[in-house]
Amino acid sequence: MKKMMIGCLFAMFLLVAGCSSNETDGAAETDKTTGEWAGQEITVQLIGDFAEEETTNPITGERTKGVSVLKEEFEKQHPGATVNFIIMPWEGYTEKTQAMLTSGEADVYQMPGIADFAPKGVLEPLQPFIDNDPEFSLDVFIEKQIEGWKVIGPESEELEIYGMPFLADARFITYDKTLFDQWGVEYLSDYPTMEEVAEKAKQMTGENPETGEQNYGIFFRGDWSSAFTLINLAEGQNGQWGTGFAWDEVEFAFDSEEMNNGLNWLLEMSEYAPEGIVSNQGNEKWLTKENNIAIMMNQGPGDTVVPAYAQGLGERLGIAQEFKNDEGVGGLFAGSPTTIAKDSDNKELAWEWIKFSVSEFTQKYIFEEANAMPAIEAAKEWESTKEYSNLMEPVFEAISSPWTPRYPWGSSQPRFILTSEIEAALTGQRNADEALQKAQEESTAWVENR
Repeated sequence: MKKMMIGCLFAMFLLVAGCSSNETDGAAETDKTTGEWAGQEITVQLIGDFAEEETTNPITGERTKGVSVLKEEFEKQHPGATVNFIIMPWEGYTEKTQAMLTSGEADVYQMPGIADFAPKGVLEPLQPFIDNDPEFSLDVFIEKQIEGWKVIGPESEELEIYGMPFLADARFITYDKTLFDQWGVEYLSDYPTMEEVAEKAKQMTGENPETGEQNYGIFFRGDWSSAFTLINLAEGQNGQWGTGFAWDEVEFAFDSEEMNNGLNWLLEMSEYAPEGIVSNQGNEKWLTKENNIAIMMNQGPGDTVVPAYAQGLGERLGIAQEFKNDEGVGGLFAGSPTTIAKDSDNKELAWEWIKFSVSEFTQKYIFEEANAMPAIEAAKEWESTKEYSNLMEPVFEAISSPWTPRYPWGSSQPRFILTSEIEAALTGQRNADEALQKAQEESTAWVENR
């Protein structure tokens, strides 16, 4: 595999990651000179809270296994093969992934920003591998997972498969049943409207009638995830972010009536939230027994299910779906697919890893050890997911009913432009109309000049 120098900082990052990978080599010492895959080696890039070796989960306090168990199992199933890992944090993953692709550092990538990379011709289309592998079926995945990761290739005009669902994810609305009971407010319905959420948030803001403590009706992050919260508000009104998928066809609707209504709704709701939502402050008691917030918007399962049970709050929380349109669709499609680099020297072995990554062995690992969400249908029957059934059942529903495919600008500049303008509105620098007009103009200009 070709190696190129790409700058001191990134080289240091790879050096650290590479050293960590070598530490695991001893965990699965096998004869690499014999077997069907003798001498073949792949490097897999992973993003997030993965660890090489066993570590202590900071949320549950329990010991959790590292990805070395995946290495050991994969190499056992593929005699003679070697798999190494490069693990990177979420921060700056887009830029780091670009650098790794440029230097050919990995064969397989976990790639949330696949819509940006596939058109550049740096990824291998997966449909030929699927067609030539009778042992593999797309039926194993939860509904919407394959559709959600389809993208435009460099020479195609239709959405194609360049990535296989690896981590599932979703967004939903979470609420504290204890606060609802104390205030005598009926729980959120499974599919609430903006009006329902607003009405109940208003009712539960003020001095708690039982505890005498100050309560807040609602909280939403006004920083990095606010663009997705606003888009979902538009979807709940039968609006959408815009149209198109290929960059030369994308047209934004950031200044639409539905977006304007949504941003004004957020501005109104901010009056029923603790101070500091733009800097993600004021929600420090959430998922504690002293919680003082009734409704949390735009929640992800990784931050909710296991942490709630770890705090003894698993039965206290309720989950409602994000706002849906008249067709029952709405909410952010999230998670990560795995992809094969176009310049990989071992594409067949890389495909084997892709299949291994969506096997029950690996999918159970990411749920039970890495606190991430599985993407396969079989997960609904695991004992480990049924243990959290009151929360996991609505999570699985949210995973199967978001807006798909993934917003093509979800990891690109228009997201950050819109986020910045929402912050400007929440901090009083601009009104909703001015902020959205600015987001529309800047995002459109970015697409035209990219």
